[in-house]
Amino acid sequence: MAGDDSSEFQAGQSGLIVKVPEAEPAVQAWRDRLDPSARVGVPAHVTVLFPFLDESRIDSDTCAAISEVILRHKAFEARFEHCGRFPGVLYLAPEPDASFRRLTEAIADRWPETPPFGGQFIDVVPHLTIAQGQGDAVLEEAEADLHGRLPVIARVSSVDLMVHDGSRWQQRASFALG
Repeated sequence: MAGDDSSEFQAGQSGLIVKVPEAEPAVQAWRDRLDPSARVGVPAHVTVLFPFLDESRIDSDTCAAISEVILRHKAFEARFEHCGRFPGVLYLAPEPDASFRRLTEAIADRWPETPPFGGQFIDVVPHLTIAQGQGDAVLEEAEADLHGRLPVIARVSSVDLMVHDGSRWQQRASFALG
């Protein structure tokens, strides 16, 4: 999810993600070492929306509404063939990324009080984070290693609601795509 320091996560925070278990063999060792979210229970994923509602605001009606929004989108395949970078961040870029963008837009439209990444970015770029808060040499080393492990092909059929319990992220619900 977001941030470069796992201490910034607080109990009750939530987010919606697409898990990408197909990427774990390629990225797990790097993520465990270089991505703070991996160390607190977040699997390889593409963020749909973070931060989402506080856990105290998530009830059965909210889950039904999330399900309704997610069901409007068809399952799809994503390929992760290359790496991309933001400052201090290395990620895998999904192709095509339009389906991820539509999921984010749909959830953000339904809950406008929860803009993606708190409204920090004008263009939200779908990505699977490998490393955060690292220098160029470390990112280059990880990227060189990953080139030999790509492509990763993933079938996207659900969106998961993750909630932080104060020390780790836990999956609270899963919502199937249509």
